[in-house]
Amino acid sequence: MGRTCTNLKAIVAAISLVVIPCLPSILAAQSGANLSALSEAELLERLEDADPTDAAAVERELQALWSKSGSAAMDLLLRRGRDAMERQDWPAAIEHLTALTDHAPDFAEGWSERARAFFHAELFGPAVADLERALALNPNDYNAIFGLGQVFEFFGDPERAYAAYERAKAIHPYHEEVTKALDRLSTVVGGQAL
Repeated sequence: MGRTCTNLKAIVAAISLVVIPCLPSILAAQSGANLSALSEAELLERLEDADPTDAAAVERELQALWSKSGSAAMDLLLRRGRDAMERQDWPAAIEHLTALTDHAPDFAEGWSERARAFFHAELFGPAVADLERALALNPNDYNAIFGLGQVFEFFGDPERAYAAYERAKAIHPYHEEVTKALDRLSTVVGGQAL
């Protein structure tokens, strides 16, 4: 019995050395699996109440959800547009994303991404029009709201930019770029409630 007990202790010790360091990744994987089962409304609610670590996982899940058009061909156009933006090939990005918005006019992410491409190509009128369309289709798209704030800030309207950034932060409290923008504009706006 004494020898069995010693062997059992050694086995438990060995298992704990292997399993315990893996627990955070196992729990994160389980959390990710649980998140994928949630609806958009549930994910948005979780994002609002999340801590910084959980917020990143919820954001990834929301972005994945919002990036699904329901059509493989439209998802390919979105991916090609994003790839062109990664290369800073704004005309190619606009071309792919225009094809996407033409063929899937109710897909908010297409409008949001094309607005981003227009902004970088310094085509501000079309960028604003696309942001308005994206937000009409998905009023919770904190990245589109952030983009609208950037446009306001670019054109010297810090009050409206600040209001847009506050709206984005209300949806996604841990959005780093939104937080930086609010900090940057807080002295200009004077921290007044808008």
